[in-house]
Amino acid sequence: MRKRLLLIFFLPLLAGSFAAFADTRISGKVLDNFEKPVKGASVYLDNTIDGATTDSLGEFSFATEEKGNQTIVATLAAYELTGQPLVITGDVTGIVLHMRKSQHDLESVTITAGSFASSDRTKTVLNPIDVVTTAGSNGDVVKAMQMLPGTQQTGTDNGLLIRGGDVSEAAIIVDGTIVQSAFVSGPPGLSTRSRFSPFQFKGVSFSSGGYSSRYGQALSGVLDLNSNDMPDKSNVNLGASIAGIYASGTKKWKKCSFDAGGNYTNLAPLLAVSSTSNGYKFYKVPVGGGGNARFVWEPNKNGILKATFSATYSKSGINIPNPALGSVDTTGNVNTTDEQIKYITEDNYYFGTISYKQSFKNKYTLYTAGSFSYDKLNNVYDIIALKQEEYRNQGRIELKRNFTTRLNLMVGAELQNFGTKKQFGRTQQYDETQLAAFTELEWTPIYWLALRPGIRYEYSTFLNVDKVAPRFSAAIKTGNHSQASLAGGIFYQNANTNYYLSGFKPGMQSAIHYIANWQWSKSDRTLRVEGYYKNYQDLVRENGYGYNPNRFRPVIVASSVDNTGYGYAQGLELFWRDKKSFKNTDYWVSYSYIDTKRLYENFNFEATPTFVAQHNLSVVGKHFIDKWHANISATYSFSSGYPYFDPAKTSGSDFLSGRTPTFNNTAITAAWLHSFGKWFTVFYVSVDNVLNTHNVFGYRYKDGQRQPIAPGFYRTIFFGANFSLSQFSKDEL
Repeated sequence: MRKRLLLIFFLPLLAGSFAAFADTRISGKVLDNFEKPVKGASVYLDNTIDGATTDSLGEFSFATEEKGNQTIVATLAAYELTGQPLVITGDVTGIVLHMRKSQHDLESVTITAGSFASSDRTKTVLNPIDVVTTAGSNGDVVKAMQMLPGTQQTGTDNGLLIRGGDVSEAAIIVDGTIVQSAFVSGPPGLSTRSRFSPFQFKGVSFSSGGYSSRYGQALSGVLDLNSNDMPDKSNVNLGASIAGIYASGTKKWKKCSFDAGGNYTNLAPLLAVSSTSNGYKFYKVPVGGGGNARFVWEPNKNGILKATFSATYSKSGINIPNPALGSVDTTGNVNTTDEQIKYITEDNYYFGTISYKQSFKNKYTLYTAGSFSYDKLNNVYDIIALKQEEYRNQGRIELKRNFTTRLNLMVGAELQNFGTKKQFGRTQQYDETQLAAFTELEWTPIYWLALRPGIRYEYSTFLNVDKVAPRFSAAIKTGNHSQASLAGGIFYQNANTNYYLSGFKPGMQSAIHYIANWQWSKSDRTLRVEGYYKNYQDLVRENGYGYNPNRFRPVIVASSVDNTGYGYAQGLELFWRDKKSFKNTDYWVSYSYIDTKRLYENFNFEATPTFVAQHNLSVVGKHFIDKWHANISATYSFSSGYPYFDPAKTSGSDFLSGRTPTFNNTAITAAWLHSFGKWFTVFYVSVDNVLNTHNVFGYRYKDGQRQPIAPGFYRTIFFGANFSLSQFSKDEL
């Protein structure tokens, strides 16, 4: 073991480090080889999203937070990509870039297969403002991702359902480290928010498959969140909403800053105006609170240290539909116990991260990060105490060598320890330590061709197995504003924790991804078509008893558990976004078709899981009204019916063959911006499920009669105000 640790953590120590941040302005002009101005060239700092477009005189100007050694790059169709080194210690003016006419009328290519909402400037971008102004997202980063192709609605689950995978198959990552218990604790069947505010992050990168070798232990995809750097200025924020109050403050010094905040939540006013579904009734109003602190330090012009800590507490009591109702017991009889049970939730959660990045001569890059997550639950299930502790500790190091603007090599390693301790009638415990090493090459040998091969090695001490996961992606230009991309690879993941807690020890599950897409982008318009095939292997199978539709069963009842399961998922996705055609208007349309079946867990036959709808559609529109200083957003979401289990239909062709009615949801959000003296204020209101549609996600059965499985709330109304001493531009909205 010691040799493995030494090899994984010291092999990458071949290079040095990363870029720092402060406000500066970069300006200059772009000329061709005849000293004539080049209009419409895209000029940006390499490996950032900071840039601008040249005007009719070939001039450009943009702001950046980067410092130190950088590379400024200019691209334009019919010209060869050009760039030059740049040292940023303050405002840089008078830059002159020369572009040479290309033999081909093509821009440089970038890889997009499987990637959405990336901070990469060449890809579809959802920034924090996009998230909070998307109706139906409720200001939740994860919920906003459900408006993109490849995802499913999660009315009764927490997490991301990506391309046929369940919620356990998607990892949520903050500053390169996985977050344990990323969602607020709640009772079975009631979805809750993620624990993070979108304004904590500068970049939101969503992968629906074929993701980088930097990450593992996710069969379907990852949501990668990058935290903010040094703030622009000191400020104070106060807020009040129908769910509670909060306050935060930031103090900025020359080389460091400190943030602190706190909040108190009480959902009594929200419950008074929102419509809970049948079967859900709070008898103890959810209350809670939390605090957070953050420190940022720039020890030198090329380095930055970030450290964050947060703690939250919440408690509630609710009557919920009994998840065991309609399940099948060990003798094959349908469970007809009480229709409702009481469920008390008491949650203490702690999360912290620390990261450091440093750059050296614009050639080497170092990134190190560590994190911990700890979630302690003191719940009561009916009359049974349910105590649980979940934890994760992780360390990570990455080093990158930039040979040229078109060639770089990244190597890295990570170590993480995580586990669960549960008391539900008896004590169950599981502890795992995993080690990983990875490398990835990014190479653009010709401006119309990009290649990114990578490989990842993982070792599990709990299972005493190691896996090697090769991955590859590529892209090629197909026109002035279009390109085709490919991505694929092998992905591994441990089984659901419940199996290990119950004494079983199945091995890692695997999925092979094949992805191809075509994308056209011009003048703030993007059209994207993507197809994929995912082959599941070594999925967990329970042997000994039949299918039990209770997804929240606390203890696995089976004679044995193995990795004989399998499945597939294939589909086609469309995405269109337009920020150009209508003034002050941004809208997008996403559509997903999926065909998937699997034989896994306690399935009797190969079937489509109950959380997958074959067709999914989202239409999102936003409009800013200058005269009123107001922003309005509306979203319509549609899903075809979900499979459900009927105890009267258990044969191969009938198993999970029923379909619920279609899912329909319309949401509206509005915000009004106003200044009261030095206080910049935003008043906002949002209504989810405006038409109060009673959507159904499945059925439970009692005495031959079915009862709908519904979300906790049919319609929610939310409003509040935020007061800030740090004003921002309406253009950001």
